[in-house]
Amino acid sequence: MAKVSPLMILPPVIFAALAGMFYVGMYKQDKEQLPTAFAGREAPVVAVTPLADKPIFDDATLRDGQIKLVNFWASWCAPCRVEHPSLTQLAGEGIPIYGVNYKDKPEAALKFLGELGDPYTAIGADEAGRMALEWGVYGVPETYLVDGEGKIILRIAGPVIQRNIEDTLRPALEQLKDK
Repeated sequence: MAKVSPLMILPPVIFAALAGMFYVGMYKQDKEQLPTAFAGREAPVVAVTPLADKPIFDDATLRDGQIKLVNFWASWCAPCRVEHPSLTQLAGEGIPIYGVNYKDKPEAALKFLGELGDPYTAIGADEAGRMALEWGVYGVPETYLVDGEGKIILRIAGPVIQRNIEDTLRPALEQLKDK
């Protein structure tokens, strides 16, 4: 029988250790909530251009004393279509939503809103993606809860759906109302 060298055992042991670390890491973090470095800090600058004749917003809008959502979206984004009914519902409940149309063609964005409805209190285009970069957007859709002083309270990475409305957004809104 051939003698097994300790060096022959090393690669499978290293592989097993790495696989175990990756497995534990996948289930350790909350996949729904990517952290944001901006939580509790002032929202970065609003730098949008008009989208056709839609009302536009600016920095002062974020600091108007009213709780609001800032939603980064695009017409080419399939999850943005998934979240749209939830945004429409929230807007219907009186929550102001400010849209940032990310790296999109204006005609495509307007067609998207024409088909699905416009839940936005105001909207602007971020054609180059600079504002999204400043806000730390990983990809669309991404939504930020901003308090009346312009501070970011939380971030929802991915589509706003019923589960994260009930589990994350509503509790945060209640905490803000109690302040």
